[in-house]
Amino acid sequence: MGDFEIRVRGRIGDAFRSAFGELTVVLQPSETVLVGSGLDQAALYGILDRIQALGLELLEVRRLPDACS
Repeated sequence: MGDFEIRVRGRIGDAFRSAFGELTVVLQPSETVLVGSGLDQAALYGILDRIQALGLELLEVRRLPDACS
């Protein structure tokens, strides 16, 4: 399990944000950052599937460093 940051192109609206209720959504000027804590591999793949199903352009997925490291 880990913490992940997922970036998609553009600023997603309220309808799309509701599809990612388990994530923290941070709007940037030209992209949206989705931050998830304690995600296992199945949860991460589920989120990536939702991004694809909604037609969002995936820019980056990265695992955040462990807080206790």
